[in-house]
Amino acid sequence: MTAEMTPHGLALHPLRDSLYAELHSRPFQVIGSPARITQIAVVCDEADKQRQFEHLAELCRQFGIDPPVHDDICLQLDFGNFRVRREKHMEFASYTFVNMKVPVGGSPFDVSGISPLPEGWLARLPGSVVAAFHVSVEQGGNQRELMLPLVKRFFEGMRLVGSSPQQGDARVWTTFQLHSDGFGRFLVYNKQMSDSQLGRLVQRLMEIETYRLMALLALPTARRFSPQLAAMDDQLAEVTRALADGGEPVDERALLAQLTDMAARVEACRAESTFRFSATQAYHELVVKRLDELREDEVSGHLTISEFMTRRLTPAVRTCHAIGDRLEDLSRRIDRVADMMRTRVELSIQAQNQQLLASMDRRSRIQLMMQHTVEGLSVAAISYYAVGLVKYLLEALYGSGVEFDKSLVLGISVPVIVGTVWFATRRIHRRFIAMAKNRDIGE
Repeated sequence: MTAEMTPHGLALHPLRDSLYAELHSRPFQVIGSPARITQIAVVCDEADKQRQFEHLAELCRQFGIDPPVHDDICLQLDFGNFRVRREKHMEFASYTFVNMKVPVGGSPFDVSGISPLPEGWLARLPGSVVAAFHVSVEQGGNQRELMLPLVKRFFEGMRLVGSSPQQGDARVWTTFQLHSDGFGRFLVYNKQMSDSQLGRLVQRLMEIETYRLMALLALPTARRFSPQLAAMDDQLAEVTRALADGGEPVDERALLAQLTDMAARVEACRAESTFRFSATQAYHELVVKRLDELREDEVSGHLTISEFMTRRLTPAVRTCHAIGDRLEDLSRRIDRVADMMRTRVELSIQAQNQQLLASMDRRSRIQLMMQHTVEGLSVAAISYYAVGLVKYLLEALYGSGVEFDKSLVLGISVPVIVGTVWFATRRIHRRFIAMAKNRDIGE
């Protein structure tokens, strides 16, 4: 296939357009004040994301607008009085509902971003909701922003966290808690920010809340692993002490079985937690980055968002990081102790082999001595049968008329026969020894 060319004749990389589009795939929203916004983050897999896209297309058909054709990373749909923005992330999808039809008067949270949605549509959204909160944007000219008792009533009397981001151009109140409707709440007073600046501020606030909840998903896992790791740490210490104590013999097979069981449990924990702990670290870094971008000023008597996250979120993230480090350290220690056990087993096997070889050597020497004894007996036996044969031969000769002294000739033949048999046996024995030596040299 011919590569696409520029007007100047340059060959284009096939990913060039997608690389340019990636930088603009998640643009900041433009939000005016007042506005009511709801953010929902749903943990889901790829199949759920496809069903979510179809569910979103159903919403478009209910409002009589054309549904999107492609399930892009970021979809922005305008329904007239409200907008819907859906973003796909690696393990979750986020929905932002912006309601521009804000009634005059009443509580900032009487109407939310999901108020215009058809009844039952949100309940059928595929996936598990991990973050859900309302953001109420008010124009800062209203003096209610200075009346803290009234603001606290908007948050059902819960302890407030407040700050003045963007060098005092806005005032933000929240509690980082769930309220009676099951949603979190943010109240933003816009003093002198443009719609674009306000959109960026709201986007950062929503990302801080969503990412901090995603970062905390690993905390229950870390707490569940902590007592297991403590027990395995104590067990490993006992195994190490048993190896270090040379006073009593140890059951190396039992100790090696314990180490193998611990190694399997540690690897199971690592397999379950590695991605979650890594994701927690990544989400925490995003939260810290968004907090820096807020450029907060302190509101007298209240924790800022950055201070709250530093005091509450950072210790939880460090706990997850510590458990991950502890898993890695325990795995390395188990490997080292297992290597020590293998070394002990190998030395024990070598000692047993040496004893076996020594025993075999002793048996070989005994067998050699027995062989020499048998060789002596075999010389006597062969000589006896050979003398018998010679006797028959002499009798046959004497019977045929040859005159000689049978007893004298037979007596003379005995030492000759014995010597001949002994010499032949030794030759055969030396020949076999030479063949064995030549084979050992060849090997």
